Formats: sequence, C-alpha cells, structure tokens
Amino acid sequence: MAALGTIRKRGVTLIVIIGLGLFAFIAEEMFRSCEATSNEKRQQVGEVLGQKISVQEFQALLDEYQEVIKMTQGRDNLTEDELNQIKDQVWNTFVNNTILEKEAAKVGLTVTDEELQNILKTGTNPLLMQSPFVNQQTGRFDVSSLTKFLADYKKMNASQNPQMAEQYQKIYDYWKFIEKTLRQQTLAMKYQSLLSHSLLSNPVSAKMAFEGQNTENNIQLASVAYSSINDNKVKVEESDLKAKYEKQKEMYKQYVESRDIKYVDFQVLPSKADRAALMKTMTDASQKLQQGADVAEVVQKAQSQLAYTGLFVTRKAFPFDIAQKIDSMAVGQTTAPFETTMDNSLNVVKLIAKAQLPDSVEYRQIQVGGATEEAARKTADSVYNALRAGADFETIAKKYGQEGKTQWLTSSMYEKSQTVDADTKAYLTALNTMGVNELKNIAFTQGNVVLQVVNRKAMVEKYDVAVVKHTIDFSKATYSDAYNKFSQFVSENQTLEGLEKNASKFGFKVQERKDLFNSEHNVAGIRATREAMKWIFDAEAGNVSPLYECGNNDHLLVVAMTKVHPVGYRSLEDVKENIKAEVIRDKKFEMIQQQLAGVNSVNAAKGKGAQVSAVNQITFSAPVFVQATGASEPALSGAVAATKAGQFSKNMVKGNGGAYLFQVVSKTQRAGVKFDAKATEAQLQQMALQAASRFMNELYLKAKVVDNRYLFF
Repeated sequence: MAALGTIRKRGVTLIVIIGLGLFAFIAEEMFRSCEATSNEKRQQVGEVLGQKISVQEFQALLDEYQEVIKMTQGRDNLTEDELNQIKDQVWNTFVNNTILEKEAAKVGLTVTDEELQNILKTGTNPLLMQSPFVNQQTGRFDVSSLTKFLADYKKMNASQNPQMAEQYQKIYDYWKFIEKTLRQQTLAMKYQSLLSHSLLSNPVSAKMAFEGQNTENNIQLASVAYSSINDNKVKVEESDLKAKYEKQKEMYKQYVESRDIKYVDFQVLPSKADRAALMKTMTDASQKLQQGADVAEVVQKAQSQLAYTGLFVTRKAFPFDIAQKIDSMAVGQTTAPFETTMDNSLNVVKLIAKAQLPDSVEYRQIQVGGATEEAARKTADSVYNALRAGADFETIAKKYGQEGKTQWLTSSMYEKSQTVDADTKAYLTALNTMGVNELKNIAFTQGNVVLQVVNRKAMVEKYDVAVVKHTIDFSKATYSDAYNKFSQFVSENQTLEGLEKNASKFGFKVQERKDLFNSEHNVAGIRATREAMKWIFDAEAGNVSPLYECGNNDHLLVVAMTKVHPVGYRSLEDVKENIKAEVIRDKKFEMIQQQLAGVNSVNAAKGKGAQVSAVNQITFSAPVFVQATGASEPALSGAVAATKAGQFSKNMVKGNGGAYLFQVVSKTQRAGVKFDAKATEAQLQQMALQAASRFMNELYLKAKVVDNRYLFF
C-alpha cells in the first residue's frame, strides 16, 4: 500500500516520464522511417503510374541492352553518344511498356504462352531473324534449333566446361531478351488493333473527303499583308495581353519542369609554347626516321597514338588522313610533320615497304608441344617431314588431339591491333607470305606450329608503315594558368550580376540557355557535366554554382540559375513575346477590316489598297500558299471550299500572313479521278488510325512520369 501511495503521489511525474519515453520511441521510429524513405527516394531513377524503378533495376536493363548490342554488332566499346541513346531507349521502353501493360490489363489484353509459341512456329517476326537460331540454308528461323539449344542449356554443367557454359549463358540471356521483346511487341499490336477496330468510316464522310481532295477552286484573291502595317502603329495594352493569354492558356501548359540558366564556359586550348614543344618532338621523330633509327623505338618515344607493329596491313588499318598520305608516298619516304584539323593532331609518316598480299588466307595447323623445348622441336620436325612426304594432314593432327580443319584469317582480324608480340608477328607474317599448299614449321617460345596455307584470296596492296600521331594538346602549365584565372573569376563573382558585369574583363562571355530539361545528357552541349546538371535541378533562382571541370578535361564551367519553370501553365511573362505578336496580328486584322469596310468585289478591294492575284487549283484538303503574303493559309482553303462558284466571300478571312477577300471564279473536278466509296473509306480509316497512334502521348501525360536519371546516369 505504501508503494502504491508513493506511485500515486508521483503519478504526474511518472506520466510525463512515460510520455516522454513514448514520444522518444515514436520519434525514433519516425526518424528511421523518414530516413529509410529518403534513402529509397535517393535510389529511384524514376516512376511511372506509381511504379518505381531503382538505380539497380535500371542499370540491369542497361546492361541487358548493351549485351544485346555486343551480340548483334560484335562490339565491345560504345561511344558516349551511343550510350546516351541506349539510356534514352531503355528508359522510353520501360515507360511505354509500363503504361501499355496497365492499359491493356484494364481491358483484359494479355499475350499467352500459346500465342508466343505460334509466333515461334510461324517464324516470320523480324526479331526472330536476329536470333542465333536461323537456318543458314533456308534463311528462316528454325524453332527446332531453339528447342535443342534450350534443352542443352539446361543440361550444361558449368564446372566441366566454364568457357562453353559462359557462351551458352550469353546466348540464353540474348534469347530471353528477344522473347521479352516479342511479348511486349505483340501486346502493343493487340492494343493498337483494338483501337483500329473502334475507328470506322461511312459513305457520307467518304464522299465529302473525296470532294474535298478533288474539287479544285480557281479564285481572284484580294490580300493585305500584315507586314504592310508598321508595328509602331499598333497600340498594345497589358489588358490585351492578359485577355489573349487567358483565351489560349492551354497552349502554354508545361508537363515537365524546366530551368533557365546563364553560364560561362571556357575551353582550354594549347598555347603557342605547347604547339612549339610538340612540333619539336615531331620534327625530331621525322629526322630520326629519315636517318634509319629503330622505328619501334622512335614511335614509342614520341608517344604516338598508333603503335608500330611491323606487320603489312591494308589502308583500312589507318586513320583517314594517314591512308590518304601513304597513297602518294614512295617506299622509304618520310614526311615532315603535318597537321590534321579533323582530329586536331600532328603527324609524321614513314612508308617502309609495300607488297601485294592476300586479304584472306585459308589455312590449317598442328600445334606441337613437348616435355622440353628440344623435344617439341624434334616432334615438330617429324610432323613437318611426314606432311611433306604426303601424309594426310587431318590424320596427323588427330594423333596430337587436334582436328586440323581449315579456317580463314582476314586482314581485319588483326590489322588494328596496337600490340603484337614477336611470336604473333612471325605467325601472321608467315600466313601472309606463304604460297598455296606450302608448309612451314615455325618455332615459338611455347612450342612449334606446323602451318599449311590452302587458299589465298583478294590480293591487295599492303603497307609496312610507321606513324607518329599526337594530339595537339595543352600542357599542365597552360591548364593550371587557365584554371587559376577562371577560379579567380568565379570566386570574385558569386552573383549573376557580378558574372555578367565582369566576364569581359577576364576575357569570358556569359551565355544563356532557356528551358533546360533534366532528361538532357549534358549542359550546353558539354560532355561530362552530370554534376552541373544535378546542381542546376537542385538550385534556386539567383544561385551561382561552384566551378566545374568538365568536357574532355578541357572545359571550365560556372552556372547561374535564373528561373524555374514548374509543371503547370507558363506565366504570361514567360510567353509575353509570343502573345504580343499574336495580339499585334489581331489588331492589324481589325485595322484591315476597317480599311476594306463595305467592299463587295475584288476590284473594290484593289481600289482600297489590296493586292489582287489569280490563285488556282485550291482544294479543301491542302492549304494554299499565298505569294503576296508569303504564308501558307489553311483557313483560306476552307473558306474557298465553302463558297459557291461565282460568289464573293461573305466574310474577310483572317490568315497567318494577312487578311483576304476573294471571288470564286470556277469549281472543277480533277480529270480522270472517280469516286470509289470503299477505297476512300479505307483511306479515312487509315488516317484515323494514324491519328490514334498518338495515343501513347496522351497516356504518357496522364501517367505522372518522374524522370530522375540525371542524378545517376
């Protein structure tokens, strides 16, 4: 009881303590929850219809697509522009498929396994022709080859043959990509088919369309160009601008945020001293090559971008400027240093030798090893002698666990290599210089190879050329001086006003970019500006960025945020110039109406200052171009089509380039054209289908797409 009394006496204190404890617990959980949500958000590349995609998921899609490129094009490296195109394509595919799948689900559209199997059995889909399962004899997709591969893939034991397992895995992954894409394409086709069958035409609309396309109108046209009235004579009030803005406000709706910036970009270029130093290096290299110095050593010491291999290669192995140069050179000649502006380089070329050699060689070989180098040589000699005596090549090869089958070597397979060791050089030289059916026993570091050339094709000119190519680049000192100057400029001007006021004093120029979107891959066309993009879309108007080193490590950049255009309607201030131009056009039209008031004929209009001309073959379906005003005028085409032959226009036509009155002289049907109701209905249906094909844009606008790729890629 005493304890109970003590508790009661301290009840309020205990309640406060317990309350604080509970609050701390709840706050801690809330903090953890908020932190987790924040971390999750920081890892989100984007969102479509509430479906989020993380950076890991998007990267997996990118990796998948890049592997497809490697499989189909045989390329390992992609340029930055190509990678950016892939990122855009992968993103657009993700967005479109997410939208389409949800829309299709609403109406019960799916792609069943049975449908997919029917596509495979038919084998006509273009995607299938890009798969490894095309029968080389028939040129058609072979579903049985696919079935066999999938069965072999399941049986593949990676531990027994890791290299084969890796190859199988690549082909399997590529096939899964094709299968996924087939499902997505088929679903899109079914959805579009559903739309197309909801679009119908009828004989009445077909008849009207036919007449609109084939009834030609000849008119006398009276026109007054807006440009004939000086803009200074038009008074525009703020109320006029506001009224026009409200009337066509929907035209200025923005679905994605954009930002306006001003920036200073300075590209560091080589100084005169840099160019002079490089020219000295190139001149020294040219002189040494002329004097007969060791070619490989000269090329290496000059730090050439193209290594010297000593192999005979075709023109295709060289950059365009070098290939052009060697065409006009004599054997033994060395050029003086010459500049190529296309790749900003200085070059020296020595043509050491040239010869007629095969572009393709068919050969076979037997590799011979042994316990010792001497044993290998001895065995190779016996193999070589047996073959020279007439022994069967494949039979001998099988004794050494090899097939001895023929294979082809083409110039393109080796001639762009930057490094070639002595053994490889000897091997390739032998293949290129051996005659048909000739045998050769070549000793290598790791053993011998007995070679036989069985065929030579496409004899071409090949060259042994030494090339010293060096980019005309700036030195560290030049870059340091430029960086210090730019850094001083940025540190002394931390406001937009300061940047604009003092840029010219430092030799810089402030440039402007309006409506920059976060879906763009760089700032102002400068590569490697992702950090600047992240700053721009996190900054507020008036902020000035830090200094960014970007481009190919040759650009210095500072950015000032000037305006944020959020999702929604653009303000009147943003579109004032466009609005003003339209208001001026409206007022000029009113002035022309007053000028031609009471006119009831073309001649009367001419008497009041209008230009008169004959305009022929006007149809409703095509806008007429008026020479007098220099504008295309669809409104005039519509008004003419609605006016009977011989009549004068009831109302003045407000066009894009001027105001018009007209007299319809005649209406004629195009000769040799007959009305075909079914054909015209089919044409109208096709036109409607083309219009409906833009459905994805409408769905996109409603999908609440969030694109944060600029934060990661």
